[in-house]
Amino acid sequence: MHFVYILKRKSNELYIGYTNDLQRRLDEHKNEYACKLIYFESYGSEKLARDRERKLKYYGSAWRGLKKRLGA
Repeated sequence: MHFVYILKRKSNELYIGYTNDLQRRLDEHKNEYACKLIYFESYGSEKLARDRERKLKYYGSAWRGLKKRLGA
């Protein structure tokens, strides 16, 4: 499985990332920043997950729509 995830840092900054091991990546982020997982999506292929991450990071409408659903 491949994951796209969103973290909320203590500074209220949101971080979008991609990984194939969500728990390991969360542990790495917690060691580096104080953060909380607020959302994730799972995908069966790396390409689909990376495409979604790219859309969220670089295309405003995809990110705005998701933020609205999250209430962020």
